[in-house]
Amino acid sequence: MEKQVKLNTVSIIGIVTLVVALVLVRVFQEYLFYDPLLSFFKKESKVLPEYDSLKLFFGLAFRYFLNAIISLAIIYLAFKDRAILKLCTILYSVLFVLLTGVLFIILNTDDVDLLLLFYVRRFLIQPLFLILFLPAFYYQKKVKG
Repeated sequence: MEKQVKLNTVSIIGIVTLVVALVLVRVFQEYLFYDPLLSFFKKESKVLPEYDSLKLFFGLAFRYFLNAIISLAIIYLAFKDRAILKLCTILYSVLFVLLTGVLFIILNTDDVDLLLLFYVRRFLIQPLFLILFLPAFYYQKKVKG
């Protein structure tokens, strides 16, 4: 017998509200976060803009943790499982340390790989892990049940 992930009305409304919050983070990104790379990648320039490393780190960290908190709330509402929430919290923390480390290593090399910089930064500023985790845990619940 397959175990279904069942959502009640309150959970659905909560998830929709949180998805809107993720969209708002994206809509107001230029006002909320210090990130000179936003306009850099829109222009498709080949020369990195001047930036303050510390401000860039805190801007990326703030955005990452804002997205992570909203994403973790969505995951919790979807599965109501503290073990999944704990695992995701650990994964988000470890991935933040790894990705910011890689990002600043890339930024501090003489010949910056712009494509690698683009994708590593993308994982930091977009809720891509949510898109990976939701189907993975749904599948796990379905198979396990």
